[in-house]
Amino acid sequence: MAQGSSQWDAGNSQPPSFLPAGTPKHHVRPDTMAQPATGQVVPPSFSPASERSSGSRSSSSMSRAGAEADYYDRASRQPARVSGGSSRNATNDEHVYTAAGRSPRPSGSGPRPTRTRGHINAAKVLRRLIAIILVAVIAAAVFAYSWVNSNLNKSSWLSDKDRGQATSWLVLGSDERDGSVHESYDVTGTRTDTILVLTKPKSGASSLISIPRDSLVKIDGTSMKINAVYQLYGKKQLVSTVEDITGQKIDHVAMVKFGGVQQVVDALDGVELCYDHTVNDSNSGLVWQSGCHTADGGTALAFSRMRYSDPDGDFGRAARQRQVIAAIMKKATSRSTLTDFATATKVAKTALQSVSVDNDTSPATLLSMVIAFRNASSSKGITGSLYWTNPGYYVSGVGSCVLLDDDKNTALFSELAAGTHAPGNVGTLAESSSS
Repeated sequence: MAQGSSQWDAGNSQPPSFLPAGTPKHHVRPDTMAQPATGQVVPPSFSPASERSSGSRSSSSMSRAGAEADYYDRASRQPARVSGGSSRNATNDEHVYTAAGRSPRPSGSGPRPTRTRGHINAAKVLRRLIAIILVAVIAAAVFAYSWVNSNLNKSSWLSDKDRGQATSWLVLGSDERDGSVHESYDVTGTRTDTILVLTKPKSGASSLISIPRDSLVKIDGTSMKINAVYQLYGKKQLVSTVEDITGQKIDHVAMVKFGGVQQVVDALDGVELCYDHTVNDSNSGLVWQSGCHTADGGTALAFSRMRYSDPDGDFGRAARQRQVIAAIMKKATSRSTLTDFATATKVAKTALQSVSVDNDTSPATLLSMVIAFRNASSSKGITGSLYWTNPGYYVSGVGSCVLLDDDKNTALFSELAAGTHAPGNVGTLAESSSS
């Protein structure tokens, strides 16, 4: 080879054909290559045939080295610029090309996101599943609402009194002789032997207050016990009489037959009741060993009706009636009942068949009533009976009555409706027990 061939004349258009002897091909870098006077970067060439034949590098290795030296920008087809012979990373405007092709992302732009098609598909499936569940829940709620509403036995109960600041329910237990009440004597007609006023204020504790069945009232100047008002004067008159006692509007009414109590308790497979007396009462049919027991429907009914063997008479019976209702509400709304579709359906169907409500009652108001019952029966609620001045007040032609303390009762329900009364027990019986 001629000696002058190792120098490249500026006017010569041909690149050098050989690298200096002893320079390995894999050390060739585009940014360290010799540059002609014209400023163009000269790509490397293959080594002389003598070097290839020496066995130091195979032809395939030299081809890969040549490909690695291809450092051209694809868009402009110009070589990447270098400065002062030193290497630097490509910027956003410079793209590095290797033997594998163009780099997937500019240098220094951070790691590539790892999202895959599987992740995207899983997210879509999850969103669709949630949407399906929501639609199913809404559809079930609409169906349940319609089913309950269509099975409500409604009638006209309410008076024209203006609404108050709280929501109040009048809950009645009808002593209707339907074969479910076991007593040694017959009583004709229908009496409301259980009278409860449930109050839910806008804020504050809910309350459940009993009105003694023998409370003395007057209708059109005629004295009578309050449990006879329904039979003699009708539904609206009974509601108006209770409003006169409490001074508050009754917003809703629910009357339950005593036989319905028995059927609901049996549908729940019994409820837990407690009474610290041993009883064998022939009038109510209650046979009870002192303590707490799981009562079936028949026992729960007798438990809520027994009074002659109770030292507190009708006041003790009212307290046990509140206990029975609280026990039913507690178990009916328990997780074990609500998650058992068959039991929940049976209880709901049985309860709806046994109750009569006012025309304004809806499934939503029934749910509010159940929640208020639970709150009133808890340690944060208010329970008790009315205040009276004489529990054995005798009236000719009527018999022994409970003479109520009108002023105290009006003040009591005013506080209950405002939500300002403290939780606990109220009424004359509660006061006498604590003194």
